[in-house]
Order: sequence, then C-alpha cells, then structure tokens
Amino acid sequence: MTPKELKAQLRAERLAARDAIPTDLRAAKSLDMAAHAGDTIAFAPDTIISGFLPIRSEADLQPLMARWRGRGARLCVPAIIDKQTIVFRELVHGVALIGTGFGTVGPGEDAAILDPEIMLVPLSAFDPRGHRIGYGAGHYDRAIDRLRQKGLSPKLIGIAFDCQEVAEVPAEPHDISLDAILTESGLRHFTSRIG
Repeated sequence: MTPKELKAQLRAERLAARDAIPTDLRAAKSLDMAAHAGDTIAFAPDTIISGFLPIRSEADLQPLMARWRGRGARLCVPAIIDKQTIVFRELVHGVALIGTGFGTVGPGEDAAILDPEIMLVPLSAFDPRGHRIGYGAGHYDRAIDRLRQKGLSPKLIGIAFDCQEVAEVPAEPHDISLDAILTESGLRHFTSRIG
C-alpha cells in the first residue's frame, strides 16, 4: 500500500470514529479542550490566532476561541478561495457569517485577511510524533508553506479527539508536523514552541 493509500484508509477510519461520537458527548469533549488550553497557552495581547468553526463532527472551538478573545487575541478563520488556496479572515465578535467553502462559514470578503501566529489545525488523524493527516485537499499544508515563505513561523496546534490517534502516520516530504495536539484529554507538546 502506498503512503497515499494508507493515509486515505486511516483518514476514513478515524473520521468514522469521530462521527460515531454522540453530539452531546462531542460538545462536552469540546468544553474539555477549552478547559485544558484556555489559559495554558501563552500569547501576548493582539496575537493573531486562527481557529475554525466546526463542520461535520469536528470539535467546537468556539468556547476556546471566546476565552482567547477575552485574553486579547485577534481571531481569524479559514476561507477557501479556490482548490489550492485558503486565507484567514478576521473573526470580529458579532460579524455576520457566510458560506466560505468546503461546508465552512466565516466572515465575508470585506473582513481583514490576517497571517496567524498560532494556528489551530483541523485533522483526520494524528500520531504520537506530531504527524497529521488532513482532509486530503492540502489546504493547510499550502497555507503554512505560504506563511513560511513570507518568513513567518506559526505555531501549529492540531485539534482532534483522542479516538483520532493512530500508531503512525506515513509522513511524506510535503507534510508539516504539529507543535502540539489538543484533545479532550489535554494538550500534548511535540516541540517546545507552545507554552
């Protein structure tokens, strides 16, 4: 089996496991994530943090993002521009949300486009080394690469439930590793960049 085929298999299995979590339990697990990371991740006021609004069975990061907004963070969420590109539009409290591609919602085109310093990264699966499997479109890998080409180095925190962990992700050269993973069990560091 090729790495691409193995990733597809792991993606399908781990997303099925995530989908099987009952809605009320998923909400409770999302609140656990906010409790684990709401005050423990260090950042200065006005730090730009990208989150995401949940689609399908993803964790709901809105409680965590609200806590970080209260600590002075500037929040943004992804908007899909085309099959290759996502940008991060500023999420201002009370702004109207529209469809932004791939089933996501977020601010409209008039919102400021920001370069995140901390990124909460959605994923299908992750392993104990900090490798991740995304949803297969490569949007985040390309977005992170574009930020790095600008000389930026965002801190990458994967967002998943415990059931999405696998023994090993077949890492390919284009894959970007996480600095940490946040699940309902807590924040696990892979590098010293997240404090």
